[in-house]
Amino acid sequence: MVIKSVNLETVCGITSKLPQTSMPEFAFSGKSNVGKSSLINALMNRKSYARTSAQPGKTQTINYYNINEQLYFVDLPGYGYAKVPDKIKEKWGNMIENYLLSSKQLRLIFLLVDIRHEPSKNDIMMYDWIVHFGFKPVVIATKMDKLKKSQVQKQVKIIRECLGMAKESVVVPFSAVTKQGRDELWELMDAMIE
Repeated sequence: MVIKSVNLETVCGITSKLPQTSMPEFAFSGKSNVGKSSLINALMNRKSYARTSAQPGKTQTINYYNINEQLYFVDLPGYGYAKVPDKIKEKWGNMIENYLLSSKQLRLIFLLVDIRHEPSKNDIMMYDWIVHFGFKPVVIATKMDKLKKSQVQKQVKIIRECLGMAKESVVVPFSAVTKQGRDELWELMDAMIE
């Protein structure tokens, strides 16, 4: 897809009412430091539109990016490392659950995991949770450029096993540095729009 316009249209905090949009939505979920903003920027062909941060847990809202007036990227709050009280983490969980249950336009959920490590307890919990709500998440294995090429398939196999993924489930190794995996992700989204 050729990106002509990108607009951060809606930012929903803990108390905000979620918008009911009229265009397909693609949601992005993942641990606080997994490279979600970098991935979204790479997909949008922007350097730093989604705010990246050295301090994990920056995304504490649900952010709706309007792409080309054709679809939305929905950036969900990061989970895990963020140094925030459990009460707030619980509210983020409620926000995400509310989004999954109330969005009428959600086409696909991308779950980001770091390709270098086994999925964490939080990753496994999130994957199971998304499946529980009746979605088939696509797993994006980020930070692929930090591995040797020969290690990639081995790590993908470990991720599949840890998450208990079905054979037909999709894992896309991705690098925000080299943009490898970007076209594959757009193909998955394009197929859901048509």
